[in-house]
Amino acid sequence: MEASSYPEYAHILIYIHLATILPAFVIGTYQMIRKKGTAQHKLLGRIYLVLMLFTAAITLFIPSVVGSWKLFNHFGLIHILSFVTIFSCIGGYLAIKSGNINLHKFFMISLYVGGLLVAGFFTFVPGRLLGDLVFG
Repeated sequence: MEASSYPEYAHILIYIHLATILPAFVIGTYQMIRKKGTAQHKLLGRIYLVLMLFTAAITLFIPSVVGSWKLFNHFGLIHILSFVTIFSCIGGYLAIKSGNINLHKFFMISLYVGGLLVAGFFTFVPGRLLGDLVFG
């Protein structure tokens, strides 16, 4: 199935996904370069986690259109990143609540790199909606 043949509901979910992932990317980047542990960091961190959890949940309802491997004719390999994102959000939250800053840091860096950078890279491959929109 090519990006142009996504079911109509999938296009709506993709646009909602973009509306949540773009501010998450901005906040995540800001969080990576700013001072940690401040009230602002904690507030933005909560917003970031909610955005990342919501966007990962949305992606689970978007069918995979690239690659030959599909589970239940819906889930593709890209969906692994959705589950890793959910796991990293929960792990990072629980780590900071228990006072384990190093584990929190590990989860948050992994979430940023895997959930935003790596997943973001894969959204631009040919055959995916964003890849087709950007590269024709």
